[in-house]
Amino acid sequence: MGLTRQYLRYAPAALFGLVGSARGNPAFVTLRGERGRCVAVPACEHVFVWDARKGEKVLILKGSKHEVSCLRPSPDGLHLAVGYEDGSIRIFSLLSGEASVAFNGHKAAVTVLQYDQLGGRLVSGSKDTDVIVWDVINESGLYRLKGHKDAVTQVLFLKEKNLLVTSGKDTLVKWWDLDTQHCFKTLVGHRTEVWGMALVSEEKRLITGTADSELRVWDITYIQELEDPDEPESKKSKGSSPGAEKDNEEDETLELDESPEERLLKCSKAGSIMREGRDRVVTLATDRMGKILACHGTDAVLEVFSVLSEEEIKKKLDKKMKKAKKKAKKKSEEDEHKGNVELSLQEEIQRVTNIRASAKIKSFDMILSPKEELKIVLLLQNNIIELYTLNLSAQVPQAVRASRITIGGHRSDVRTLAFSSDNIAVLSGAAESVKIWNRSTLQCIRTMDCEYALCSLFVPGDRQVIVGTKTGKLQLYDLASGTLMETLNAHNGAVWSIALSPDQRGFVTGGADKCVKFWDFELVKDESSIQKRLSMKQVRILQLDEDVLCVRYSPNQKLLAVSLLDCTVKVFYTDTLKFFLSLYGHKLPVLCMDISYDGALIATGSADRNVKIWGLDFGDCHRSLFAHDDSVMYLQFVAKSHLFFTAGKDNKIKQWDADKFEHIQTLEEVWCLALSPNGDYVVSASHDKSLRLWERTREPLILEEEREMQREAEYEESVAKEEQPVVAGETQGETGLAGKKTIETIKAAERIMEAIELYREEMAKLKEHKAICKAAGKEVPFPANPILRAYGNITPSEYVLEVFKKVKSSELEESLLVLPFSYVPDLLRLFNEYIQLGAEIELLCRALLFLLKIHFGQITGNQMLVTVIENLKKTTISRVSEARDVLGFNMAGLQYLKREIEAKDEVMFFADATDRFEEKKRKRKKKEKMILAVV
Repeated sequence: MGLTRQYLRYAPAALFGLVGSARGNPAFVTLRGERGRCVAVPACEHVFVWDARKGEKVLILKGSKHEVSCLRPSPDGLHLAVGYEDGSIRIFSLLSGEASVAFNGHKAAVTVLQYDQLGGRLVSGSKDTDVIVWDVINESGLYRLKGHKDAVTQVLFLKEKNLLVTSGKDTLVKWWDLDTQHCFKTLVGHRTEVWGMALVSEEKRLITGTADSELRVWDITYIQELEDPDEPESKKSKGSSPGAEKDNEEDETLELDESPEERLLKCSKAGSIMREGRDRVVTLATDRMGKILACHGTDAVLEVFSVLSEEEIKKKLDKKMKKAKKKAKKKSEEDEHKGNVELSLQEEIQRVTNIRASAKIKSFDMILSPKEELKIVLLLQNNIIELYTLNLSAQVPQAVRASRITIGGHRSDVRTLAFSSDNIAVLSGAAESVKIWNRSTLQCIRTMDCEYALCSLFVPGDRQVIVGTKTGKLQLYDLASGTLMETLNAHNGAVWSIALSPDQRGFVTGGADKCVKFWDFELVKDESSIQKRLSMKQVRILQLDEDVLCVRYSPNQKLLAVSLLDCTVKVFYTDTLKFFLSLYGHKLPVLCMDISYDGALIATGSADRNVKIWGLDFGDCHRSLFAHDDSVMYLQFVAKSHLFFTAGKDNKIKQWDADKFEHIQTLEEVWCLALSPNGDYVVSASHDKSLRLWERTREPLILEEEREMQREAEYEESVAKEEQPVVAGETQGETGLAGKKTIETIKAAERIMEAIELYREEMAKLKEHKAICKAAGKEVPFPANPILRAYGNITPSEYVLEVFKKVKSSELEESLLVLPFSYVPDLLRLFNEYIQLGAEIELLCRALLFLLKIHFGQITGNQMLVTVIENLKKTTISRVSEARDVLGFNMAGLQYLKREIEAKDEVMFFADATDRFEEKKRKRKKKEKMILAVV
């Protein structure tokens, strides 16, 4: 067997040039006890926390490989819940920056997250149409609520009652009773998708935003608060808001699917508030107190409304009443006015102002300070965060932009990348600017305005750069001053490709005008200074029949390869421009190509998703590789090797071996690519305006291991897509298990099975050992199992408990669901033993109840388990009572300590106040003495 060729792995080194991804939402977070200063924003798979005042990155919450789709800070401000595109949720500690809890229940991207008032429960909505309620403290899923037919757009907990409101793209708003876990009410009054929802006026009003310019307002009346529950709802809703718009058709269809005895509340349409935007609502939200309501559409305007409190409504009504009394001339008229004075919906929910951002708003967050100052953070589409302040106590509130975080990032998609010859500087070009980055510090050194950049290169010496634009111009920039030195009209169409000649005396360009142009560098006299400056001079032109998409020199500069729109690559002699070879075989145009360092191979990447490797001596095709799931956008050989990288529109970078035709490695997320001259670094740019740096490590990469990892990843995906098993005892309706079957749950079940197998074997061996000892009439040493010895010579039953404790709380139910029933009897006997000893009561009771639920028929039908179940019944009840008593005692003790500390603090407070008063008194007397002395 021959030696396996080893490659070196490229690993992600950094993510830079990104302020915030537009797919998620920003959120104000509390850092170092200060609210309203730090903002968390999604940044691809990470979360960046920015100091809005300084414009600095203060914390990075690192994710794995899936993009962040949703953020939600906890009520206590210590944690941040992060939802991902693959449906997973992680809760990060803002103090340590580490992920403390992970939940896995959704099959598609998490669209919304919401904590309850105390932060003990977290609810998540997803594109898979499910809503899941999670127990944050126990780190486990409680239940899954199924009812929506399309993606969930918003979820809201009610503070006072154990109810949940959800909205979706299926036009429905659903009310869920979390005590019984069922949907008891559905609002079907909307005609289009419900994109946003908010509760205001102490949860007595619901506001919904849809695909039109109306914000619909619904009055909520709780059954317990009704004096006469039998009174028709139509009478109650009449006259509640005289100025509000009514929609009879919507009212008729409002409550089709509820019966009166099931209802916990009544919901009637109060009217509508008109937005200025004509498009759909993108985000609709209130501050924590529900005083301010804000929303925005697909444009750059945020509309801010103020919701009046009951006291403010009362004051307004009193003022109206006084005015009515002044106008009244007779007593009867006065009585009549008393009955008619009411506020319209527009008076109760008033427009405060509109905030116009510098670009399209993707999402926002806001907090209201006790001083009536509203802080609003906007995440914009063009990679910018803007922070606005609004003084609500002013007569005419005006929004003031407090800060703007832009750092060095691009405002549009990056279309070209290039490395300097010393591997230190990186050039990135987009529609509005060219930026130069320091690779080691990842800081933006220069930003230069340009036209739409399509291709670029560093001039030899790395002091200037040349950029080819969409309008056919070549722009020459000086890096020291950051100025545009020269602009030439090079082509009549877009400059698609530029390549430096190997002798470094010039370069070649290819454009949409069917021309290949040859340029030389020259020094010309600068009018503004004595010194000469660099310039470009056209020396030759090659006219072709089709648009030129890519040009490349061979390393010895003898040949020039030109890719044309007719799907062929033509190779010419550089000196005479005579035709040498035609490479044809691609079904769509070749978008990128490169020639190896020794001039032996040429690799071409096409829009037909294939990469072809050709010999440059005869033009024969060595191999055609299906490289990407979309067009191959970029291709480059690694220096001094036959390894090359490709980048595709499928957001992947792949490394290949052109000799063995092997796929070596896949890197994620890319739009365009640049390889450093020494091959140690790769820089890629993505459509989300981020730049990534990949570094060649010393870690060897073995292809067999890489293939194995790919197969495992594919298996994990297939497991995630599988239908969830039907759980015995579960009604296939609105509720289900919170978790989902994953590789982790299968592995956890396998570990439990292995532990029980070991327990069985050890118990059988112990039985045999006792029989041998009895036969021999003396004690024979029992050989200890190496696994049990590694755990500190524990018993087999203790080992099973150790394995059981290591199963993640969020994966426990799914792991037990996978467990075959043949292992359950042993597990129940062991549970009985553990509970009698008082070990892990809470965990074991949870597992026991779940096993009884899913295997009820088999357990009750098994005569061998009757005594075990009876024993479990007795021991469980007694042990749970003991645990409850301990908890009660501890709670009482903590409350006593709390009262003691509060009493002590009050004494200290009054003592401090007395000291301060005495100090003031002394200072006043001293001042008076000084005045008298002067007099």
